[in-house]
Parts: sequence; C-alpha cells; structure tokens
Amino acid sequence: MTRLALLACACGIAIAAAAVGAGAGSLWARSRPVGAAGLRGGDPVYYVDPMHPAYRSDGPGTAPDCGMPLVPVFDTEGDPDSSARRDGRRVVADAAQQQLMGARLLTVTRQPARHDVRLFARVVADETRVYRVNVGIDGFIRELSGVTTGSQVSKGQWLATFSAPEARTALQGYAVAVDAAARARSAGDGSGQLDAASAGIQQAEDRLLNIGMSRRQIETLGRTLRAPAAIEVASPADGIVLERRISAGERFERGAELFRIADLRRIWIDADLFGLAADYIQPDAAARVKVPGRGALLPARVSRSTLPEFDTATQSLRVRFEADNPGLVLRPGMFVDVTLPIDLPAAISVPLDAVIDAGLETRVFVERTANVFEPRTVETGWRFGGRVEIRKGLEPGDRVVISGAFLFDSESRMRQTRAQSPGPR
Repeated sequence: MTRLALLACACGIAIAAAAVGAGAGSLWARSRPVGAAGLRGGDPVYYVDPMHPAYRSDGPGTAPDCGMPLVPVFDTEGDPDSSARRDGRRVVADAAQQQLMGARLLTVTRQPARHDVRLFARVVADETRVYRVNVGIDGFIRELSGVTTGSQVSKGQWLATFSAPEARTALQGYAVAVDAAARARSAGDGSGQLDAASAGIQQAEDRLLNIGMSRRQIETLGRTLRAPAAIEVASPADGIVLERRISAGERFERGAELFRIADLRRIWIDADLFGLAADYIQPDAAARVKVPGRGALLPARVSRSTLPEFDTATQSLRVRFEADNPGLVLRPGMFVDVTLPIDLPAAISVPLDAVIDAGLETRVFVERTANVFEPRTVETGWRFGGRVEIRKGLEPGDRVVISGAFLFDSESRMRQTRAQSPGPR
C-alpha cells in the first residue's frame, strides 16, 4: 500500500472515532435532564467532558482528551436530579431503575413484636438434687456393688461395704442405748428416764449416720443388738451415679467421697446470652428444649430463684432454665437447643438488609421525595429474627429501602466523591 493510501486510511479512522465520540457525548448530554430553566437559558453550574463526565470546568471550553466542546450542567429548580447533584449524597432512581436494582420499600411503623431467641445450651445436674456419699472415719473398702459411673440406682440400694476398727465403739454405743430404752419401757420407769434413753438412741444413731452407715443396717442393729462385721453404704436417693471414686480393697480417709449421685428427674440447662438479649429475659418465661437429632421437645422455664450470671471467659450472661426430665432423656453434659420467645416493647424496626453498617456510622436510605433517596444516620438497638430496632433516625411513616440498599449506598458514595473532587480545570 502506498504512503498516500495509508495516510487516507488513518484520517478515515480518526474521523470515524470523532463521529462516535460526538454521538456518545450527545447521547450522554441527552440522558442528563436540564429542565425548563436550562431550556430558557439559565446559568450553568459547571461544564463537563461529554466523554468523561467526571471532568468538570467552571467555564466553557473544549475537553482536553478529545477536543470536543464541554457540555453545560444547569441548576434547575424543581429538578430532583439537580438537587441530588448539589447535595452529592442523594440518589435518584425511577421505577425502572429501582426494579433493575432489586429495590423494595417499606413504610415503617412503631409496634410491639415477639421473636424467638435460639440458644445453644448445656445440660447440668440440679445442684439441689446432687448427693455426695461420704464416710466420716478412716477405713478400707471390703466389697463394691456393680454400680459404676452412669448406673441408675434407687434410694437405699447398697453401694459398698467397708471395715473401720474405730467404728466398733459407735456400734456398741448404739446397741447399749437401744437396750437401755427397752429396759426402761419394760420396767415402767418414769417418762424422764425413758426420754433420756430415747435421746441416747438418737445421738448414737447420728454418730453411725455420720460414719456412713445405712439406715437399713442401723435398724437391723437395733433389732439384733449385734455389731456387723462391715458397715454398709447405701444410696441416699434415686438417681444416676455421676462418679465412683473408690475401688475394692482401697484405703480411704475420714471425709472421703465414695460416690456422687444425682436425681435427674429435674435438671438445669445453662445458656449463654450475648448483647441486648438478656435485657428482655423474664423470670419464669416459658421455653422449649430440643436435643439435636431427636424430634422430642421438652418444656422449660427460666429460673425464678437465680439472676443471670456473668461469665468472664465468654463475656456473656449465663441464664438458667429448669425442666422436668421424663424418661431421663437429658443427661449432664449434653448440648441442647433452646427456643425462648420474648416480647419486645413497641419500637420501629427494619430488616437487617436495610441497614448499612459503615463502622463508625450506621445508616439507612429513606425516600425523601418521589424517586429521590437520601442516606440517614440511625441508632440501632436489639437485633432479633432478621430485624433490627431503630432507636433514633426514623419516624413512623418514613419509607425505607429494605432491599438493594447496598447499591444505593455505593451510588451515593460515588456521587459524593465526584462532588468533592471536581477534577482538573
């Protein structure tokens, strides 16, 4: 191809590009409404590059990048888009644009609400139903029943026997007291001597109970007046063995705990609450307990006798629930799900998607006038069930963007950036 042909081709390409640029600039200019005042020849606010609208100039001229004339932008009264440009934060979106953005609006009201708080909790034994089987004397374990940790026992069931040489004095003292009382009754002595003998029986019986002897064996000793070769230890209540701390033939010291037994027909459930949820927990409030993987639901209630306890490890408030445990479905250490319905006072609330959390500021987008939206700083409160309380910043009747708010926020911040950065002049 000759040099002349190449030059002609290059000029053609440049002319075509200029035509495309002019067409695009004209399209942009037509897409920006100037309003009636602009058509009447009002004063322009500033001038923009038709190819790059971010470029602004205070006066007319040509664009530095393409040489095209700058397009005037007029300050139009009654034009919501113009006020949005002056503000730099408002967003204008007609019905079609709102549909493309997936925007939905909600007229807020002030009303009470009920929400279900779901908690992850742990089952613990009721401390008032936990029994520690102790002995009050030094001795040796002679026999153990087949009871182990997790075994279910009944009240009075024998658990172990032990021998203790020092217990013989207490055994003989009880037998002597019972015999003396029997002699006083048969001889028809005065009530004073009989009362003294009965008091002696009670003191001797207390000594044997403190040693760890079962009541059944004490009654047998009272009938036979013969000291047993080994002292029997029995369960003090119906329940489940939480711990067995002794073995056959083992020596123990005074005060040793041989077994720990819990009556699990009624249990406690501890749950941790974070944030503002604890402010709405009422004593004796009803709740539902569910074991993961099982369909059964058990009723429970917030304890009336204890206040929520602060846990320094988790920085939360620990709330105690009390529940009956039919069939012993719940066991200590088991994790469960607790659903607690709470009643909230009348308040303005919006869906969580409507709130933009910008760190130091929380805001929502409110429809100021038709199709004109502005960000508004708000103060939030509780958050339950996918909704958040608005304590300050909104009034009943305000229309709030509840879907697509993040798109409005992005557009608003872009507009504000352009308004604060006019670009090269």
